[in-house]
Amino acid sequence: MIREATRDDWAEIWPTFDAIVQDGETYCYPTDLTSESAAALWLERPPGRTVVFEEDGLILGTAKMGPNRPSYGAHIGTGSFMVGDAARGHGVGRQLGEHVITWHREQGFRGIQFNAVVESNTAAVNLWSDLGFEIIGTVPGAFRSRTQGYVGLHVMFLDLT
Repeated sequence: MIREATRDDWAEIWPTFDAIVQDGETYCYPTDLTSESAAALWLERPPGRTVVFEEDGLILGTAKMGPNRPSYGAHIGTGSFMVGDAARGHGVGRQLGEHVITWHREQGFRGIQFNAVVESNTAAVNLWSDLGFEIIGTVPGAFRSRTQGYVGLHVMFLDLT
């Protein structure tokens, strides 16, 4: 089940968030974030939204979505996703991705832009490609992977018009 995240969910989201950030392979968030500062970054306020994927009372993944930019850029959305280790490869990311696409369509967005998909994160690149996103550019060496050194960041886009 995908549902709106609440502040009470943060205690269960935080370990996944922190593990992914500490891993140093997919997100540019600082590694010294506290739980409170991370919650302020992840738990969106309207017009954005944060959701969780819950199964049998456990949160297996989370996504946040909303306008990519304010004002004159607010017609293009964005999203970010985190799935716990135990749930990877079981369709949680795909279901969250489909949910985010549907939400943006229902809200009247004209497209979705992912600003920074790490090119070595092939699972994410393949998933977004399968869901219709295109790589519209790559910034070479823009991400410093903990294990692979400098790798590119893809800008990926899905046209919703």
